[in-house]
Amino acid sequence: MRLPVPIEEVVPVSTQLPMGMEHHPDILELREHYERAAATPRAQAVEALAMLAGLFLAISPWVVGFSGFSALTISNLVLGLAFTVLMAGYGSAYERTHARAWACLAIGAWTCLAPWWTVGSEAVFRTILTNLVVGGLMICLSLGAISMAGSPMRRGGGS
Repeated sequence: MRLPVPIEEVVPVSTQLPMGMEHHPDILELREHYERAAATPRAQAVEALAMLAGLFLAISPWVVGFSGFSALTISNLVLGLAFTVLMAGYGSAYERTHARAWACLAIGAWTCLAPWWTVGSEAVFRTILTNLVVGGLMICLSLGAISMAGSPMRRGGGS
């Protein structure tokens, strides 16, 4: 009489399905969504304009001519470079960097208020105008990046 074969000998252990979250169907679908979103002309335009806005903010004290206000000069330089770095990640790793747009929204808001909070009543028209225009553009670009993260994408690859 032959004894039945134990189940451990019939099914090898190596055929088990992976149990990590990185293989979950929802995670895979979300990654595909972000790849499609990052490949749209809208996403590429937001990234390019954001990089230009951040770089302009960084050099604006010298271009516009208000480098004499040291606190505003440092603020614009540091936050302009930070905005550029935060928004520049969309092309290569959109699924990991879209949340950074919320920080960029705060940078844009600070940029609008910085002439009054750093310089005070000594702020001149060109410092106020420059920071309001660039800060407003940063806010719009940040909101555009935030909206792309949650917007439904068509299977054809456009939005």
